[in-house]
Amino acid sequence: MQVDNLSSRKQRNASIKSTGSYAPERKVPNAFFNELLGEDVDTWLKQHVQIYERRWCSDDESTADLVEKACSKALKNAGLQPQDIDLLIVATDTPEYISPSTASVIQDRMKMVNAGTFDINTACAGFVTGLDVAAKYIQSDEQYNHILVVGAYTMSKYLHMHDKKTVTLFADGAGAIVMGVSKNGEGYLQSKLATRGEFNSWMGIYSGASHHPVTHEAINHHDHQLKFVQKIPTHINPEVWSRMILDLCRKENIGPNDVDHYFFTQININSIFETMDKLGVERSKAATIMHYYGYTGSACIPMALDEWVQKGLVKTGDTVCFMGSGGGLAFGASLYKM
Repeated sequence: MQVDNLSSRKQRNASIKSTGSYAPERKVPNAFFNELLGEDVDTWLKQHVQIYERRWCSDDESTADLVEKACSKALKNAGLQPQDIDLLIVATDTPEYISPSTASVIQDRMKMVNAGTFDINTACAGFVTGLDVAAKYIQSDEQYNHILVVGAYTMSKYLHMHDKKTVTLFADGAGAIVMGVSKNGEGYLQSKLATRGEFNSWMGIYSGASHHPVTHEAINHHDHQLKFVQKIPTHINPEVWSRMILDLCRKENIGPNDVDHYFFTQININSIFETMDKLGVERSKAATIMHYYGYTGSACIPMALDEWVQKGLVKTGDTVCFMGSGGGLAFGASLYKM
């Protein structure tokens, strides 16, 4: 028997209860790269991608440290204790270890004694993917009432310091949200995941796992560091983003202008603006945080959400859209009523 989507939402739906984020204390201004690379990259970064500074981990700081601090803030904002969490999902492609999972490290550190855990890796689409998974756990299984979803990124650990294409853009941070149960119709509305797998070899970290373990040869060729092997066409993100968003809006019987806030992957401000123009929506509805945080991968969307929430820009009843994309190429889109 087919159940009406709205009716099933009212029975048991997943909603966003709180947010939290953390970025390392170390600030790296554009001027650092002028000296490092021996040329003026500050002007280009300001004019073309609107990045002015970013945060990098200290030498003794790693992914789990960022995740723990973001989770602590999200729990505090939800009025919950670690033992209240039923499931912890960490979305990252810069994990604490290859194995075991970063989520298991956090479960132990924070004494989330009742939480199951797992990591997911859809690169920078990871947070929206985790949100999708968490929503469906809550909708389908009454064992899950509070789920922590975290996007985390410490790409500074994987940068070649003289590769201008990567070292100036990528940064570190973590963002977390607590998902809970709603019976009033708010919360999850629509979602969609997609992949363009033919681009899997175009950008990534290509050694350190089973295909190409870390060897002296791999290190000499910088294969253990992030590489843009080929330039991904700039038209792909705006085309895929706008198409996926329009699809979700059609399914929800709303228009793009009915969405109050858009939270995109923060890799390129021009891709965000082009997408908003394609949708016919004012650019001001799109959150942008790359200016002072750089590009923080799977962390950037929950970090942007947390910043907007803390500023009072996102209010109860607002409709929000999350649109993530990353290496693979992986894409994830979702609509929520706050």
